[in-house]
Amino acid sequence: MLRGIAAVGLLVVSNAFMTLAWYGHIAFKSRLERFGMAAIVVLSWGIALFEYCFQVPANRIGSAQFGGPFSIWELKVIQEVVSLSVFTLFALVFMKTDSLRWNHMAGFACLVLAVYFIFRK
Repeated sequence: MLRGIAAVGLLVVSNAFMTLAWYGHIAFKSRLERFGMAAIVVLSWGIALFEYCFQVPANRIGSAQFGGPFSIWELKVIQEVVSLSVFTLFALVFMKTDSLRWNHMAGFACLVLAVYFIFRK
């Protein structure tokens, strides 16, 4: 149980860095406008390094092959749900141009169904 909670917690932190690396340059456009594309890419890679520093341990701690509670399939679906959850929070807080609509919620409901089916024994 503790390994599962630790794995999910690390995935949340990892995805916070991932979302910042992938979308931060859009959200913080006004602060980064003076930098060229190459600088933005290097900055994103630097942030993504922290993503991997949490992602890899999360997968090892959570993986049944290393004594964790989750199969590789379960880890992947957890990762996707965490990723979209973190992205949703990021988008709602930092991206003022887009809004959360019913079709986004319907898509998330499909992901919840995916979790149900993947975890079904």
